[in-house]
Amino acid sequence: MPYVDRQNRICGFLDIEENESSGRFLRRYFILDTQQGSLLWYMDNPQNLPAGADIMGSLKLTYISKVSDATKLRPKAEFCFVINAGMRKFYLQANDQQDLVEWISVLNKATKITVPKPGDVHAETPQEVLGAMKQVSYKMEIIGGVPIITATQEQGEGQNGADRGGLKRGQNQLPYFLSRGTQDQTVVKAGYCVKQGALMKNWKRRYFMLDENAVSYYKSELEREALRVIPLKEIYKVQECKQSDLMMRDNLFEMVTSTRTFYVQSDSPEDMHSWIKAISGAIVAQRGPGRSANTIRQARRLSSPCFQRYSPFCSGECSTE
Repeated sequence: MPYVDRQNRICGFLDIEENESSGRFLRRYFILDTQQGSLLWYMDNPQNLPAGADIMGSLKLTYISKVSDATKLRPKAEFCFVINAGMRKFYLQANDQQDLVEWISVLNKATKITVPKPGDVHAETPQEVLGAMKQVSYKMEIIGGVPIITATQEQGEGQNGADRGGLKRGQNQLPYFLSRGTQDQTVVKAGYCVKQGALMKNWKRRYFMLDENAVSYYKSELEREALRVIPLKEIYKVQECKQSDLMMRDNLFEMVTSTRTFYVQSDSPEDMHSWIKAISGAIVAQRGPGRSANTIRQARRLSSPCFQRYSPFCSGECSTE
């Protein structure tokens, strides 16, 4: 879901058809900056990218005439909507129906033409217009009378771009390959989050899985072996992180164990609260009187409903990492 970050910008992940009519959608992190009047997209959340990382593309809000549902125009692209900018159409995919409705609403609201009152007009300086473009190579193309700014060098588009595209529909999709030792576990919730490293304190995107016994994380959803398994019996507190202001991270929660505190960043506030409720519910189910099937199902209901859409991959009996 789109959310408002600390700079009062609307942010979130979407899939975009960057090359018109290619049919290939790539996962990107979008920032709707109404103050600067731009829609920007990156390979990932800029907080997780190196300082000065290139933007993948940008579009001035003044060139957007309409944003609308495009599911009938692109029946094979689930939750698809279109941004009309002159003669160019940008097709994007949301994560679910609610995400689709909210993005269409915020984009149409941001592009409404309003007449400023006298004295309220703000003339942008060249420094403000260039902003993050300093020392970065860009190209401007006039497509259908609309200026489109894109990075001239799409670094990492080869392997990393393909990996991002692979994340597409399934923020909560289960892995195709599961290690033999995890096949008897019931998956409660799964999806991508960003976690802080123990030593270098850097942030990396990992695929998390919660089952009735542990929270595990993998390098990607296709990996067989978990990078780490955190037994639920070792977790005594799961909550929204109180140090998020110090870390300047949105949607941050923490899992506290006796040996370490794990800091995990979700893609949206809803996803963060869903993880907190799901992990807390799984802990209660494990430590309560008898782990019946009902208690496990109750824990699963606390997780995101989006997860249920991908359960056919595992026939309801998939495992954790």
